[in-house]
Amino acid sequence: MARKRLLIVTHTFLPHVGGIERVVYEQGKRLMRLGFDVTVLTSRMNTASSYVVDGIKVRCYDSLNAAFGLGIPYPIPQINSFKPFLKCVNAADLVHVHGHPYLSSLYAAKLAKHVGKPVVLTQHNTFIEYESGLWDHIEWLNDATVGKQALKSADRIIAVSDATRRYVLSLGADAGKTSVLRNGVDIDRFKPSSAARASVRRKLGIPDDAVVVLTVRRLVYKNGIDTLIESARIAVEQNPNLVFLAVGTGPDRDAVQTKIQQLGISDRFRLAGFVSDADLPAYYNAADLFVLPSKSGEGLPLVALEAMSTGLPVVATNVGGIREVMTEGYGKLVPADAPEDMAKAILTLAQTELSAKKTALRSLSKRTFSWEQNVKSLMEIYEELI
Repeated sequence: MARKRLLIVTHTFLPHVGGIERVVYEQGKRLMRLGFDVTVLTSRMNTASSYVVDGIKVRCYDSLNAAFGLGIPYPIPQINSFKPFLKCVNAADLVHVHGHPYLSSLYAAKLAKHVGKPVVLTQHNTFIEYESGLWDHIEWLNDATVGKQALKSADRIIAVSDATRRYVLSLGADAGKTSVLRNGVDIDRFKPSSAARASVRRKLGIPDDAVVVLTVRRLVYKNGIDTLIESARIAVEQNPNLVFLAVGTGPDRDAVQTKIQQLGISDRFRLAGFVSDADLPAYYNAADLFVLPSKSGEGLPLVALEAMSTGLPVVATNVGGIREVMTEGYGKLVPADAPEDMAKAILTLAQTELSAKKTALRSLSKRTFSWEQNVKSLMEIYEELI
């Protein structure tokens, strides 16, 4: 039987790092194993016009990326991008676009409908609140135009959480076409390892007996790094054995470093910077608990699932879909922008015997979250359309 040709359209892709990129990669390589011919169409980000990532063919279109420096990854396809869009859509049996607000999703969905190809759209986040109210208004306008039209063009809409489903329904998505398919985690990569724990702690100069509080965040306002820094100041005053570790970089890195120094907690709040995907599981293992301090916009964050798969209890702000995967007794939800509440939750978990929780969280992740389960459900959606 001929291999089904799948075109996945995303605003950015590897080597650019982000949640959508990771989902597309994890699903794409498993779909190839199951017999799909997978091509990713994405914006060109200091790469060749075509390349391959672990067998996944990548084709690029030229775009304007003016807002990237502000922490807003929104590529605008240039006029000459019409040709690669049309060529890739014509060559596909099914088109799967990621993210309703992106022009790339709208272009691909409209072209697919024009030539009679089925369209699946996955929405990852809820509404993102920015530090500037101007960007909030721009986002609402984009939702009301580009976003609504992309959703209307889709034959099936996948939301990664119930919160995300409510968001797309509020924009006019057809409830009968919309379903929830939660993200997965690579349970074979993200697993407890005492050797990795010791290795990373030695590398970073963190004592063996320290309680390490990890976050994996792009350093931008919406990700709540300012809240985490303030909660760290409060927490270390009461428990000097705490060490906070932030993995990731971003446009607000210098401001973050300055704030840490101003609060006098440089020895208790480490910025690890960029960590490769290959090394990331070891950093989870160096930690004792995980914090997700987001202000808004979370659909179902991969980093929380990765932490849980590694056995880490999670302190998370109660935004988006994270509450849907939190298990009572193995983590704590706190309000957004509430450093005192976050510090209290961290202190409480730091004083808890965590080894038993590690085993239980690992078992829960193996039962509930895996990319294999996710892709099996995704294929069922595809099979309804092709």
